[in-house]
Amino acid sequence: MKKQLILSGIVALAISITFSAIDHGFFDGKNNAIKIEHLNTTPTGNVLYQQTESGDYVPLDFTQTVDKVVNSVVHIKSSYIARNNFRNNQYRQLDPFRDNGGNDLFRYFFGPQQRENYQQKPDVQVGTGSGVIINQNGYIITNNHVIENADDIEVTLYDNRNYKATVVGTDPSTDLALIQIKEKSLPALPLVNSDDVKVGEWVMAIGNPFSLNSTVTAGIVSAKARNINILKDQYAIESFIQTDAAINPGNSGGALVNLQGGLVGINTAIASPTGSYSGYGFAVPSNIVNKVVEDLLKFGVVQRGVLGIMIRSVDGNLAKEKELDVTEGVYVDSLFENSAAEKAGIKIGDVITSIDGEKVNSSPHLQEIIANHRPGDKINVVVDRGGKEKSLEVILKNRSGSTDVVKKENKAVLDILGCELKALDSKTAKKLGIEGGVQITKLNDGKLRRNTQMREGFIITHANNKPIKSVDDFLKQLENHEGGIMIAGIYEDYPGRYYYAFGM
Repeated sequence: MKKQLILSGIVALAISITFSAIDHGFFDGKNNAIKIEHLNTTPTGNVLYQQTESGDYVPLDFTQTVDKVVNSVVHIKSSYIARNNFRNNQYRQLDPFRDNGGNDLFRYFFGPQQRENYQQKPDVQVGTGSGVIINQNGYIITNNHVIENADDIEVTLYDNRNYKATVVGTDPSTDLALIQIKEKSLPALPLVNSDDVKVGEWVMAIGNPFSLNSTVTAGIVSAKARNINILKDQYAIESFIQTDAAINPGNSGGALVNLQGGLVGINTAIASPTGSYSGYGFAVPSNIVNKVVEDLLKFGVVQRGVLGIMIRSVDGNLAKEKELDVTEGVYVDSLFENSAAEKAGIKIGDVITSIDGEKVNSSPHLQEIIANHRPGDKINVVVDRGGKEKSLEVILKNRSGSTDVVKKENKAVLDILGCELKALDSKTAKKLGIEGGVQITKLNDGKLRRNTQMREGFIITHANNKPIKSVDDFLKQLENHEGGIMIAGIYEDYPGRYYYAFGM
């Protein structure tokens, strides 16, 4: 008879794992109920080990967990038609392994891409990645960089059924995207509270590395609230769960799950000098995933509250430099005028130590907490100011400086223009000799870049001869407008007044 010896110190019969499912309902823009299941579990304590006949200790079988989750992870193929490409010019490949400002260590792990060349057809770039079914009616979460700019998205289920997918919404700030296929009764993966995930806890990564469908690897959570400066978005939120479960190109958008079969995070990036597995992977926590999904379904666009501060993580060196009384927390480096933080009384030099009773250890951790709130939400912020604790109530604002919920229509207009805006602060306006305006903080692909010579930093003072003093003023001039738009304004570093015209 084969004998199995339980590793000493672990009493198998004394351990029981209980879990229950809780259903959370969202409503989409058409007031249809969207059910997203969540899973409350007892945190994993010890993992049982057994001794093989050869004397080796190995973890207990993971097959039951795999059986629960593998059907919920899909393969995604996205195709992008490279426009304005000429055969005699050097081919510009959409490189998923692009470096991060010259740092090749941290890389996305989007799947292999290929070029299909035809004599009289445009070049087609094809990439592969993964996704996770989170609702039985075909809603799938993945990474934004998996489907970004795609002209065609194809989803393959675990049982090899193929579907075309549509994009419900995207959030470049967290590198998440929600897509949908036309199918019902799909096996959805429940989300867990990622705040309860412990460093050292066993997790599994499921995805499609190197186009090898349904690959499962196991490891542990090796760190939380990691910032690796890989996301290019101006308002990037990076508070990754770090794991040593093997993940490779093609795992992007796949699932990181715990041993109870709950979604811990969405695999997004790897740390590697070669572009393949070298021991570190990073996943967007499920709490951020949940917030993004809920906003996209309810509002059509992610609602993000902001404090309006520039911050640094406190460590021993900073504490010594600034003569701080604490060595943990988030140091307030500067404040934006009329920001939520300034209105609440937060000051430069304060150290944020907790929010709503949750201890804050680092800047990424603070970003994660704030990312789970919307404009208008009230939070309690505790700061250390000169060695004394002070509690402040902060009402979060949106990026435009108001507490209003951002309308999908407004985001659609800004997407068409291809820009990001902010209201000009009064100090800068007075310096420039104007009453106010709206500044272009970023230009993306859109009408302004394609049809004008405008550059980032332009300050809009008038639109169609109407004065512009806020983002809302500008958007109102564009709402339901057909035909030409004339905008006027100035640059901070160029003399004179500039005019730009484009059609809506």
